[in-house]
Amino acid sequence: MIKMTEATQTESAADSSSTAPASKMATRKRLLATLGLAGLIAAGGYAGYYFTYAVHHENTDDAYVNGNLVQLTPQVSGTVISVNADDTQIVQAGEAVVNLDPADAQVALGNAQAQLAQTVRQVSALYVNNNVYQAAILQRQADLAKARDDFQRRSQVTETGAVSAEDVAHARDAVKTAEAALEAARQQLASNRTMTDHTTVAEHPAVQAAAAKLRDAHLALARNTLPAPVTGYVARRSVQVGQRVAPGAPMMAIVPLDGVWVDANFKEVQLQHIRIGQPVELRADVYGSSVRYHGRVVGFSAGTGSAFSALPAQNATGNWIKVVQRLPARIELDPAELRAHPLQIGLSMQAEVDTRDRSGAQLGAVKKTTYSTNVYRGYGEQADAEIARIIALNSTSGASSQGAQATAIAAVAAKTAEKPAKGAAL
Repeated sequence: MIKMTEATQTESAADSSSTAPASKMATRKRLLATLGLAGLIAAGGYAGYYFTYAVHHENTDDAYVNGNLVQLTPQVSGTVISVNADDTQIVQAGEAVVNLDPADAQVALGNAQAQLAQTVRQVSALYVNNNVYQAAILQRQADLAKARDDFQRRSQVTETGAVSAEDVAHARDAVKTAEAALEAARQQLASNRTMTDHTTVAEHPAVQAAAAKLRDAHLALARNTLPAPVTGYVARRSVQVGQRVAPGAPMMAIVPLDGVWVDANFKEVQLQHIRIGQPVELRADVYGSSVRYHGRVVGFSAGTGSAFSALPAQNATGNWIKVVQRLPARIELDPAELRAHPLQIGLSMQAEVDTRDRSGAQLGAVKKTTYSTNVYRGYGEQADAEIARIIALNSTSGASSQGAQATAIAAVAAKTAEKPAKGAAL
């Protein structure tokens, strides 16, 4: 009985030893099948992701906020007497930021005002002299008519002996003298008219020259106040009160943060399908992934970053290593999103371009951008108003109405000249 039990145990042990390897093999096959299926699913998922999304998107984290740094520089030399803004502070367009000492400019403006007033009075006198010379011509014509009448009367009674030959000769000389005086008056009028014809007091060359000097002095005085060209934040302030500044010396920069953009530096292998006008989604590190910006590609740099660097690469040297280049692409941001979440220049961004629409161009289709300011426009208008005031204040009424009076006097003179001479031929 005992022998039968030992035989049974031996047979069971042999069966267990043969079943164990088979079980391990089955488990291994199931694991491999599972791994293979998981690999296939992962590969299929990645293929779906690549062909439906990744192939139509290019992204980079080499992107930074950029913008305009509007330099505030003086147009005239002077000494700074006040600085009305500091770094991190906002200034409005047209707001006086720096003031220079205006004393010298005020003196120059006073001299220019006096010179213009004197010139206007002198030119006005030229127009009045036209009337004076016209009246002188009428007087000389009357003298000539009288001399001719005297000569005619004496000539008629010469044969009777009532008048001597000497008196007749004197009358003849008086006619010649009157004629010469009339011609001299006419030449004086012609000479004066060359200074006044085809112009007015305000448009006279002498007045215009004096007005130009006044305009220059007025602009020099106005430029002692330096307004902010644009609305923005002050940065890089270097000007100090009491400093003597020269034209063109940078005082500070004003950064308009409402017009910033993003420069995304894509690798050259990523640029194949990126076009102008394609939409871009961006995230700023300063706000995290919860805030997203939307923009569009508006242009590409004309060269890579290394080509425009201070020390460009010298690829013609013996030791050369190929480095993948990056080309900056400018991305325009949505102004409404910028107002909600402002960005400062230099902040890091992550940009992702949707390249599905490839109908745009890489070059040649960039829209031109115009930057302008009108804060200086009032300077010229104020100068013109001051010039007009001085001209109106110093012009005489005779000069302003000279045109009509000259026409009337010329008509009388013409009628007088047309009268036939009553005297005998000299």
